[in-house]
Amino acid sequence: GFSTASMLEVAKAGCDVLDVAMEPLSWGMVHPDVITIQAMLKDAGFLVKDINMKAYMEARRLTQSFIDDFLGYWIDPRNSKMTSLLVGCGLPGGMMGSLMADLKGIHAAINSNLQKRGEKPLSEDELLVELFDEVKRIWPMLGTPCLVTPFSQYVKNAALMNLFSKSMGEKPFSRMDPAMWGMILGKSGKLPGELAPEIVELAKEKGFEFYTDDPQALYPDELPRFIKEMEELGWDRGQDDEELFEFAMHEKQYREYKSGLAKEQFNKDLLERMEKAQAGTAGAPVKHFTAADKRAILHPDAEAIEAPCGGKVLWDLDFNEKSTAPAHGKHYKEGEWLCAIQGSRGVENIEAFCNGRIVGIEKQQGQVVAKGDVIGWIEADKK
Repeated sequence: GFSTASMLEVAKAGCDVLDVAMEPLSWGMVHPDVITIQAMLKDAGFLVKDINMKAYMEARRLTQSFIDDFLGYWIDPRNSKMTSLLVGCGLPGGMMGSLMADLKGIHAAINSNLQKRGEKPLSEDELLVELFDEVKRIWPMLGTPCLVTPFSQYVKNAALMNLFSKSMGEKPFSRMDPAMWGMILGKSGKLPGELAPEIVELAKEKGFEFYTDDPQALYPDELPRFIKEMEELGWDRGQDDEELFEFAMHEKQYREYKSGLAKEQFNKDLLERMEKAQAGTAGAPVKHFTAADKRAILHPDAEAIEAPCGGKVLWDLDFNEKSTAPAHGKHYKEGEWLCAIQGSRGVENIEAFCNGRIVGIEKQQGQVVAKGDVIGWIEADKK
């Protein structure tokens, strides 16, 4: 809850940029709204630009529409509230969201370990308090790094892993990953404080060496490699090389985005969250949806197969066994027989209009349809 006071103080100390938020996400875990900060700075004698309220309200409307459409399934309702629980440990308010998500993932594992050792399991609140206390304890031990991205994550993760190690009967700091050690060893720059003797000793035990040179030297210029690959693959570098920047900064994620894998994973995750919400277990508004809704989520690029005339749908003509619609995922080549409509003037065949696979059936074998009805969905192969 100190965000407005701290922002005023850093402004007085000469800062250039303040990171503010907008409705409907502002004030979540105490990220202040631009309206409040602008008014406060203006009152304190700073020269600040006026806010374009029409633009603000339009951005607010758009963000809310994204939340209502899909984004809300990833937002823990508690993240929209203000909390002072992080004051003691020093973690930034924005950390609370990822922290709660991490706790959900590890809570059951810690309790399982405690029960195996004959100890009492912890409630989520008890574990949360233990985590805050552990962050407060280890922060100075790790050289008091600035608690901003990514160093706040490193400290939080180290505390979380210490609690997990404790539940296993292991020593603290035994589960730190290479990124955390990189910060400790000076590969991200000189730490503001001194490392605790046990951390220095642990580094020696592991055979690690401390780094005191320019951290930038550890990151050679890789842009030529990324530029060459984008040219070979025919990928557009984007306006002001924005696509190149994204590729170089987030290589794995960018490759998944370009291949379509990221979209596929996103759609699957969204469907799972929608189903949990429908069951009332995800904290999101309960939303009832049909099989068609699911198909639209999982296969947004699918195209409709429409009936060219009225009549009975014939997906199959099997004279030995029961005729049925094709299985989900069945592949067709462009021009291949897909199905037929048996109308009053005979049978009208429908051919596949692309190379693709069936991702949804709207009308089953033998059902009567009218001209223009959607009888199924086909998703074209990715080129």
